[in-house]
Amino acid sequence: MTRKPAKPAAPKKAKAAPKTPAAAPPPTPAEIVGQVGASVGQTLERALVDPLTAALKRAGLRRAQKDANQGSPEAVQAAKPAAAPAAGAPGKPGLAVSPLAVPFPTIPPIAGVEIATGRAGFYKHQREDMLLMRFAEGTSAAGVFTRHGVGSAPVDWCKRQLAASGGQDVRALVVNAGCANSFTGKPGADAVRRVATAVGKRFDCRQRDVMMASTGVIGVILDDSKIISNLREVETRFTEDAWAGAASAIMTTDTFPKGAYATALIDGHEVRIAGIAKGSGMIAPDMATMLAFVATDAAIAPAALQTLVSLYTRTTFNCVTVDGDRSTNDTLLLFATGQSGAPKIHRAGDRRLADFREKLEAVLLDLALQLVRDGEGATKFVKITVNGAESPLSARKIARTIAESPLVKTAFAGEDANWGRIVMAVGRADEPVNREKISVRFGDLYAARDGLVSAEYDEAAMSRYVKRAEFEVSVDVGVGKGSATVWTCDLTKQYVAINGDYRS
Repeated sequence: MTRKPAKPAAPKKAKAAPKTPAAAPPPTPAEIVGQVGASVGQTLERALVDPLTAALKRAGLRRAQKDANQGSPEAVQAAKPAAAPAAGAPGKPGLAVSPLAVPFPTIPPIAGVEIATGRAGFYKHQREDMLLMRFAEGTSAAGVFTRHGVGSAPVDWCKRQLAASGGQDVRALVVNAGCANSFTGKPGADAVRRVATAVGKRFDCRQRDVMMASTGVIGVILDDSKIISNLREVETRFTEDAWAGAASAIMTTDTFPKGAYATALIDGHEVRIAGIAKGSGMIAPDMATMLAFVATDAAIAPAALQTLVSLYTRTTFNCVTVDGDRSTNDTLLLFATGQSGAPKIHRAGDRRLADFREKLEAVLLDLALQLVRDGEGATKFVKITVNGAESPLSARKIARTIAESPLVKTAFAGEDANWGRIVMAVGRADEPVNREKISVRFGDLYAARDGLVSAEYDEAAMSRYVKRAEFEVSVDVGVGKGSATVWTCDLTKQYVAINGDYRS
């Protein structure tokens, strides 16, 4: 997570998160993907031209039907917990683990990917804050980055190098936590270049074959010497089996490491997909404020890989929000090593990619929802769905307005089913609505129907419902057939405490 410029400050003790009842078991990524399958199909129609549009839409509809009836083996696999990383290694000291946390999954090695972590010293306390990934020759890469007007030096670097290489033969990834290297001008850009040069020399590749990512405080120039001086030692730790440690090394105010895993079939060959992410605050769509790195041993050409990652970002990371703030450093990188033995695929719409597309979207959605579950100070995980809008785009804007409203989010924190605040946010979105037809539901409980308080309104029942750790809000605005879903969390006093103490 990136933040405002640094200032000297005496260390403060971080406040503990409020205690809440244990969360109910979360739905699996496959179940959630199934719930939004129909809307995904609509998104695909708009995103791509035939025949890819039709192929992907059919895949989405099949997925919706399949996952509605049974959990996928990949979802079951992803739910299995892995051994926790070393105590005290990740995150900021003093932060209680989110009550909405989910266990880190068992992630086996991905052929063609080596991982190493170490301590560069961007934090005063003892923790790993540096991640290296090394990829096999011929690895394809694609990325989606922040649209923030300021941006950051590592984001600029990745965008420029991917454009220059076309995503061909990317060999390494370097990530640091504790310094965003954003709003740092030429000195920050030079620091990135020096790191890429040093890594390229050690890995026998070009500068442009090295991807970079940073997260932390805005306005601090990256001290590249901390990374370069540790390369030799960190390099000795390379292993194929270190996904949990990698997820921990990139955390800032995260309270738990985030990972996802799935397997898919391409032309009869099994391929693996694994990913990690970090993000807790400054989370908003376009794209979600986070770093995410996903790797597969499938063989997919860079252009097809870019189509897939761009497409599924829209239905995953761009559908979550914690506080409505976008970051300067958002980065999602997808790597395909080609080491599985499956045939190389050159078109995103190739029929042989049908299963892979489904599983890739499930992995990205799983990671995105974990960001919301770890929202700074969050105690509620809330799914907001808007139906009956003029278009899917209009529905999404209304859903985002509800999800990002401080009044709505504080009502969730207070376990107050204040549906009037929902109606307020609907009108504030400045999208077409029919006031005489608006309805609001909390779960299956109607608060309003056809522009009026519902005849079956039951305040006590609604109050009991919003005491759950996870619940749903549905709104129909009565003007069309557009629908969209956004996931969010509540806004608590702990959010203020965490951000008030962020630089200490």
